Amino acid sequence: MDKNDKKSNIEARPPVVVVMGHIDHGKSTLLDYIRNTNIVASETGGITQTISAYEVVHKDENGEDKKITFLDTPGHEAFSKMRERGAEIADIAILVVSAEDGVKPQTIEAWKTIVESGIPSIVAINKIDKPGANIEKTKMELAEHEIYLENYGGKIPCAEISAKVGTGVDGLLSLILILAEMENFTGNSDEEASGFVIEVNLDSRRGILATLIIKNGSIKKGMTVAVEDSICSTRIIENFLGKNIDEASFSSPIRIVGFDKMPRVGAQFKTFKKKSDAEQYAKEWQENKKKVNTNTSKENQDTNKKIIPIVLKADVSGSIEAIEKEIAKIKNDNAVFKIVVKGIGSITESDIKGISSGEDAIVVGFNVKADKSAIEIAEKRGIIISFFEIIYKMTEWLETQMEEKRPKIETIETTGQAKIIRAFSRTKERQIIGGKVTSGQINLNSTVRIMRRDFEIGRGKIVNLEKSKVKTNEVIEGNEFGMMIESKIEVVAGDVIEAFSIVQK
Repeated sequence: MDKNDKKSNIEARPPVVVVMGHIDHGKSTLLDYIRNTNIVASETGGITQTISAYEVVHKDENGEDKKITFLDTPGHEAFSKMRERGAEIADIAILVVSAEDGVKPQTIEAWKTIVESGIPSIVAINKIDKPGANIEKTKMELAEHEIYLENYGGKIPCAEISAKVGTGVDGLLSLILILAEMENFTGNSDEEASGFVIEVNLDSRRGILATLIIKNGSIKKGMTVAVEDSICSTRIIENFLGKNIDEASFSSPIRIVGFDKMPRVGAQFKTFKKKSDAEQYAKEWQENKKKVNTNTSKENQDTNKKIIPIVLKADVSGSIEAIEKEIAKIKNDNAVFKIVVKGIGSITESDIKGISSGEDAIVVGFNVKADKSAIEIAEKRGIIISFFEIIYKMTEWLETQMEEKRPKIETIETTGQAKIIRAFSRTKERQIIGGKVTSGQINLNSTVRIMRRDFEIGRGKIVNLEKSKVKTNEVIEGNEFGMMIESKIEVVAGDVIEAFSIVQK
């Protein structure tokens, strides 16, 4: 086939849509409603495992069935990196805003990601069925944050919906198809498939599985897929329903089975007819990687900080990436977390054995369990394994661990200063002196620093304290006092005594 024939096979490509916005504004409800109403009921029962993308069918203005692919990316702010990736992979973004709660910081964060990605967008104002819904107020709030809708000073199309009961959802899907037609998304089905990895799983029976979104070209059984330096034959191709298929084309979410190593989520994949070409591509990628400087080691080079090692295992690679991002946010002046082991699947014996003795390591599992042998070894070695299902709870716990494990620095905090006006009798190590408190307060039984010309010359303890010749426990700023101080140093007029406390920081 010559190049001209290849060009002539360019055709319209279904849009890939990402839904973004605040976790509580109904993003998941919308995705669930679309999934449940636009995928044939008999087919949904065939979904063997959850997949991070799915196709739906909706009739366009001419009554023709048109496909739309939705990316099901998690909504918590911990997944902002995944959302950024979602926006890169997607053709259209939907920003969900609650008509009840209005614009929230997470809404703005999601909008920034959409703007940076440069992809067309639709705003879906959700929860219009709620008694507290105020659509006009929500539109005004959006305008205040420079999100200008149609008829509100801008060109961003808007749909008013209730994801719970389905009001306006058909209109939203029609809006997606109209926008897709205007944007003219195209692909060439004769080219070898290329696109992005959106999820990676480790199956104990089947090995490494990856979910891919095809952005151009076609994939068939017998080809080889390369993702950076990991490769996989297309012996098993499944559609988003978990059914075996022989081929797939652009905008389709597919799962392929049997990668030789974990592909990176968000990485681009390419398809080759010859396995040797895929292997050459992977080899070249490895060589290029060696030349590129990564920023990941910068923090680890900070030798002044105590390194707290973390062993991290999670259910899917997207979770690991999101957790890594959250861990990087936990900052401390004298300690740093370092993920020494990370992987998909249960916590194993080798994960625990890899921890050096005396290493103050943290072992965490996210949506995974630990093998029996791993638990036994951990108990013998006094290593605690912690399990979590919610990312923000894991990060809150890690913050407390950082506080407990970081090196404590003792600092001296001055609680009061006094200038010595007169020095009286002295016997052995005790001396009577008089002075005036210039700041803070001086207390009985306090240890004080004796300062002469801004230098500490010694320390002493206040064993007796009087104000106006009456015994007292404290003298505050502005008052004169007489005291007996116990010290090896002779105090003279003009010296300053400083009361202090030692604080661990």
